[in-house]
Amino acid sequence: MTETKNNNGLKVIAGLLGVVLLGTIIYTVSLYQDKQKTTKQLQGEKEVVINDLNSLKSEYDKAILESNATNEELVAARDNIAKYIDSVQNMKADIASLSRYRRQVSQLKAEREELLKQVDSLTNSNTLLAMERDSTYVELEKQTMFNDSLVVQNTQLADVVEKGSALNLSKFSVDAVKERNSGRLVSTSRAKATDKFKVCFTVADNVIAEAGDREFFIEVLDPQGNVLGESMTKSSEDGASITYTKGTSFYYDNSSLDVCDYINKPSGDFKDGNYMVNVYDDKLKLLGTSKFTLK
Repeated sequence: MTETKNNNGLKVIAGLLGVVLLGTIIYTVSLYQDKQKTTKQLQGEKEVVINDLNSLKSEYDKAILESNATNEELVAARDNIAKYIDSVQNMKADIASLSRYRRQVSQLKAEREELLKQVDSLTNSNTLLAMERDSTYVELEKQTMFNDSLVVQNTQLADVVEKGSALNLSKFSVDAVKERNSGRLVSTSRAKATDKFKVCFTVADNVIAEAGDREFFIEVLDPQGNVLGESMTKSSEDGASITYTKGTSFYYDNSSLDVCDYINKPSGDFKDGNYMVNVYDDKLKLLGTSKFTLK
């Protein structure tokens, strides 16, 4: 009978142990499930925080791109958010850390709103400045065009004045002459009888020309096309040059003026053939040409 009682006691103890074991298993499973649920919930909240931070970063990227000039505050805020994203991604999710980052996200959103207001204000100011700059540029363009027009007009006027003030010949003649014993000069067409060439021209009156001493240049070409005489050379400021026989100086007072000069014969007699005489002004502009023949 005692043995039966012992067996019953063991059965009771075994039953109690089974109940305890079953309860432990159920409790352990429940704890595991709660942990899994909590971990999943924390991971989800972690993803929400990361998404919020990524959204903030994207908004800063867009604001930086839309800004005409690089805004250092926007760039610094964007880079700071990128650091928070790295920190949240690498952290072990827990309630305390997530709460701290949620508060940080709220602060970052408020900071973003303030910075974007400043950027909008700066953008509006820059737009106004750009409009004022464009308006000023347009006015400068108009003034430049007006100045260029004045330059062109002044240049054209200067050209007109220069051309109008240039001296011209109203008469030009060349005569081969022989000098009598009395000193009187008579015309001749014979080469051997010619002692000199008499070159005469009349400078036309010009009221806008500058009065003063002037020098014209006489070029005599012999039948072979050579310059008669010492063949002196004269060059102008624009690079032109001539070889001339003689320079003739006179004073011009804006009124019509008759000028004559003589070209003496070289050693020996003049050769027969065709001669050409050219007259140039002091800027080497050709004023007149005359041809004649000696026999």
